[in-house]
Amino acid sequence: MASALEDPVLIRPFRGHRAAVTGVAFNADAAGLATSSLDRFLMVWKLKTQCRAYKFVGHAEAVTSVQFSPDGQLLASASQDRTVRLWIPCIHGESSVLKGHTASIRSVSFSHDGHFLVSASNDKSIKIWSVRRQRLLFSLFQHTHWVRCAKFANFVDFNPSGTCIASAGSNHTVKLWDIRMNKLLQHYKVHRAGVNCVSFHPSGNYLITASTDGTLKILDLLEGRLIYTLHGHKGPVLSVAFSKGGEKFASGGADAQVLLWKTNFDSFDYKEVLKHHIRRTHIDDPPHLLDIYPRSPHLHDEKLQSVEVNPTFDVTNTQTLDPPVIEISSSSSFSTPTKATASSNGVSVFKDDVSSGDLQYPPSSLLATSSKRKSENESKSAVHNVDKQTGISPSLGNALEHIVEQLDVLTLTISILEQRLTLTEDKLKECLENQQKMLHQGRQEE
Repeated sequence: MASALEDPVLIRPFRGHRAAVTGVAFNADAAGLATSSLDRFLMVWKLKTQCRAYKFVGHAEAVTSVQFSPDGQLLASASQDRTVRLWIPCIHGESSVLKGHTASIRSVSFSHDGHFLVSASNDKSIKIWSVRRQRLLFSLFQHTHWVRCAKFANFVDFNPSGTCIASAGSNHTVKLWDIRMNKLLQHYKVHRAGVNCVSFHPSGNYLITASTDGTLKILDLLEGRLIYTLHGHKGPVLSVAFSKGGEKFASGGADAQVLLWKTNFDSFDYKEVLKHHIRRTHIDDPPHLLDIYPRSPHLHDEKLQSVEVNPTFDVTNTQTLDPPVIEISSSSSFSTPTKATASSNGVSVFKDDVSSGDLQYPPSSLLATSSKRKSENESKSAVHNVDKQTGISPSLGNALEHIVEQLDVLTLTISILEQRLTLTEDKLKECLENQQKMLHQGRQEE
């Protein structure tokens, strides 16, 4: 029965970044973790022990955001150098550059099908990119100030069922919204500084938050309560993400550390955990619920308790040696291997002979590439070579691509219509309820 009382456990820290960690993202099978940092590098960590970590070099300035594509085959990064890069997360470190923003880019995110990217920038615009064609599709210019974050389709994070979003506020709050009714469901004020990132557990029952106050907090959304306060970072916690199955989560902080945690709490009743950990319990401000949406009653003036977990004192030291880091710079071609040079500290450094800033690359499915400097004939010949390998003529390929694009537009249109229908049904239901109340009141007055 002892296993039923386990707290979230710090599995291990990853050290390799030289400045604040701005983003963390698990790949599809949760076997790898990508991180971005103000040190201008991306890191891909293999979660198996004793595996090497890879450092991706290409951005000229701080990297602000990182995300894996849904299938894990691509990695997108945004930077203060005004570019988005698409990487193939392998040892060669090939990447292509998406240019269009005129100021620092704050975030980048894949659509659920992996076909599109959305980027948000200090140039007050949101841009939608085609991953397949690796070009800009359109821009949105309705914001009047910096755009800090953009996702398909809302800020900041969707719950697994897609019916709610959680927003992190600089006013120390976390808010949960129902996007079907445009209604605020829950309002938590449990942090003592701004909230930088939130992530839903795959079950939808829990939300983890990362704050400038140096803590991570875990909220039970069904009970509307704070259940854990996690310490480990020295300074602001900037990003957090659950793995796909929810059994692990990772956090990145201004202390340049990436912490990997084991969840544990999702399988058991946290009330039983609290009863057995009173000596380690401290009082936090109770969350304020503006709407009683969860399934149980709540008392606003009740002193709620959360277990405070500090890996420095309470968690068995599971630290292993820091993984060796292989430095990878952006390759000049998807098909051309990079050159490895030996370094004095035993870390392999991969460098390009050609400046990556002058190059553009076709989609990741293609092996042959061409740079801006190549002639049009060379580009055509590269396409023909690919066509021979795939056995598809260029005209047929273009026609199929056009059909797929039209289907994507049709799918999006249907989705929008479904949302409007849902809103209409909700409004109709509300009107009918109001009409019944009015009739009932009229009868009583008579």
